[in-house]
Amino acid sequence: MIALHPAIDHGFSAGDPNFNGGTLQCKCASNPVVVKIDSQTAHNHACGCSKCWKPDGAIFSVVAVVPRDKLQVVSGADKLKIVDPSAAIQRHACTGCGVHMFGRIENKEHPFYGLDFVHTELSSDSGWSAPEFAAFVSSVIETGVSPDIMPEVRSRLRELGLTPYDVLSPPLMDAIATHVAKKARAAQPANAPAAPPPPPRAVPPAAPKSTGFLGALKRIFGGS
Repeated sequence: MIALHPAIDHGFSAGDPNFNGGTLQCKCASNPVVVKIDSQTAHNHACGCSKCWKPDGAIFSVVAVVPRDKLQVVSGADKLKIVDPSAAIQRHACTGCGVHMFGRIENKEHPFYGLDFVHTELSSDSGWSAPEFAAFVSSVIETGVSPDIMPEVRSRLRELGLTPYDVLSPPLMDAIATHVAKKARAAQPANAPAAPPPPPRAVPPAAPKSTGFLGALKRIFGGS
């Protein structure tokens, strides 16, 4: 059986609808970073992108979101450092053990501004929302997984009840499209005449990866 992530490889329990938060702790033996979350998580999923933190031996990350105002660093804040300040999701990692404690979006125009990304496997509390789907599945090839075993990877995800997508789940894709449509309507002046079509121009050669819609979507989340 192919190993995906220790939190899902042997199945997982359903979340507790009455659960209202807990704490996450990094892997340091002393002076650990501790993050307090005062809400249940949402949209928990396995993620194959190359930027999300994964434990040793895992080919997927398991990540969920919480409201930004419900997350607080209560210990070890001085040990946190942003992995890539230029990324859309600024992942705050412990400089001692390397674990990503949370990812935060500072761009207020981002579709998911106001949500922080967290790994509930870092918590000893039970009741967090269960994984619901798998996103950016094909991206595991970029981190070393052989294309030859991708059918097996997708089959195993389905066995676990995690529908595999090479982007995000339909509800999240709809949320992104709704955000983009609202911005486009807000930017258009009332009763503005239709603009003439632009003249044709040469199409630049395609980059080797992360181009087009999928590339743009992955850049939204700071992936490669």
